[in-house]
Amino acid sequence: MIHIGIDVSKYKHDCFIATETVSHQFSFENNQSGFKELLDKLKPYSKQEMIIGLEATGHYGENLKSFLTLHGCSFMEINPFLVKKFGEANSLRKTKTDKKDAQLISTYLRSVDYKAYHHQSYHISALKSLTRLRSKLISMRTRHYNMMTKVLDVIFPEYKPFMHERGYSETSLYILKHYSSPGRIAKLNDDHHDKLHRLSKGKFSYPRFVKLRELAKSTIGVAQDHQLFKLKTSISHVGMLTKDIDETERQIASLMDRYPTKIQTIKGIGIISAAIILCEYGDISLFSNPAGMLSYAGLDSTIKQSGTMSSTGRLVKRGSKYLRAALINVCMMVMIYNPVFYAYYSKKKQEGKHHRVALVHLAKKLIRVIHHLETNQEDFDSKKMK
Repeated sequence: MIHIGIDVSKYKHDCFIATETVSHQFSFENNQSGFKELLDKLKPYSKQEMIIGLEATGHYGENLKSFLTLHGCSFMEINPFLVKKFGEANSLRKTKTDKKDAQLISTYLRSVDYKAYHHQSYHISALKSLTRLRSKLISMRTRHYNMMTKVLDVIFPEYKPFMHERGYSETSLYILKHYSSPGRIAKLNDDHHDKLHRLSKGKFSYPRFVKLRELAKSTIGVAQDHQLFKLKTSISHVGMLTKDIDETERQIASLMDRYPTKIQTIKGIGIISAAIILCEYGDISLFSNPAGMLSYAGLDSTIKQSGTMSSTGRLVKRGSKYLRAALINVCMMVMIYNPVFYAYYSKKKQEGKHHRVALVHLAKKLIRVIHHLETNQEDFDSKKMK
């Protein structure tokens, strides 16, 4: 077999080719001529004998992976942390260069089972990019929500407790955008209520409208021009971010039509949550057992054992934070719609587990179920669960 390690970086990549008798090392640029050079170097070898490995280094390797896939070359992505520990176990010297890393990856490939990424797994990277973009857009919107709350604490501190919203509803944003100061809100009339009533689909009742006006009239807040400007700016950003989030979700839904999955057969898991789980794991068939999926999500516990002492600690949290958050959050909905999951959650609570700890146990069970469904291509059936 020919073991080929590629160390990926921004402007160039280093490659180490090791056969049973000789080895060859070279660098190639991250452009078309560099990729052609790599292809020329690989031509003497059979694609069936080549074992190509590269570290998972974010977006720097996307074009290279696309190029390899286009030319029929399979490859294996490796966790950089595993390569680092492998190197530390084989040498006490603290030498780290791109060339050494490429050689280390090639050597590491000799010690593990080769699991090539499927062509479909690579194309799921588009889905992964969109779901992570959505997460970042939501975080940005949340920051503007917090800024709006800080401003309201100064100009109209009674507003937020009265509206009793986790974020800001469409009705609330409309009020703050068009009647930002307490003085203007205090002067609203019945015609304004009709508009708000329709916008809220009947939820913003007339008694609440009257109460809001009274609070605006008697507020202890001070409407300062610079604070009103901050509020206006944040509302504008929230509006743009909301449109971007909606468009991102539409594109995610469109991509999900191309990748049939059994994850959504579990009640409570929507298309966005299913997309995050699917794209973060990639090709689930690469996981021989659920334990590997647990470790990938960082949901396995640390284990310390020495002599007669043995203990388990906190979660490792070395996996994908997006995947881990999605799994734990979706469990809240899964146990609402599936009695068998709620029974398992209740069992953990009765054992004295904290709410978040019980959710982690439920997430582990959910992973085991997902692995079974995707491996056997079965729809979820609660009657089959133990």
